[in-house]
Amino acid sequence: MASIFRFKQFEVDQSDCAMKINTDGVLLASLLEVEPVDRVLDVGTGTGVIALMLAQRLVDSRVEAVEIDPLAAAMADRNFRNSIFQERLELHATSFQQMDVQGHYDLIVSNPPFYTDSLHNPDERKKLARHTDLDFFAELLDFAALRLSDRGKLVLILPTALAETLAKISAERGLYCSSEVQISSFEGESAIRKIVTFERLRVELPAQRAFVIYAAKGIYSEAYRNALAPYFLTF
Repeated sequence: MASIFRFKQFEVDQSDCAMKINTDGVLLASLLEVEPVDRVLDVGTGTGVIALMLAQRLVDSRVEAVEIDPLAAAMADRNFRNSIFQERLELHATSFQQMDVQGHYDLIVSNPPFYTDSLHNPDERKKLARHTDLDFFAELLDFAALRLSDRGKLVLILPTALAETLAKISAERGLYCSSEVQISSFEGESAIRKIVTFERLRVELPAQRAFVIYAAKGIYSEAYRNALAPYFLTF
């Protein structure tokens, strides 16, 4: 049975994807700060939702996506071909480590697997989508250091502790944290996620801003509604 998630300008069939559309992904696509760019890459695209949101948002950009899971890659490719942005979207059905690409990207984004300390999921496809270790992130940082343009940015959404770890090891690759969005469920609570931007230019102190998802239990904050209003039919 198809599982269709309808947005204002596109729709996403996620029936063959181990990891469905989630809050992390849509917040990454809507909250990252970026000027108009030529070329974008979404690493681990899954359903393709982040790539589609960025294609809507960056009207002159070519948006590429890479996905290692064959079923998810095929579904994302169909979602791309069924969208009004199809001419600016491209799917690579492989791992980012095995991509055969030329040139550089101005923006690389990812809502990556990050359960580095958890037990493996018994479902093999969900394990592939959700479980990794720091070697994965070291390879992603190496890829970004090689494939980002001079002023390019790598933007990830991560648990707070992992974001802090990557900010330390990224410097070894010439990439530095320039900004972060600290996401919490409710006002006054600690951040549960960070959207972290890495780039080649080193700054003394990364820019920081807070983002709260809920105004009260079951009620989205005005900031959340405003961020997703260009995309969600319900807002």
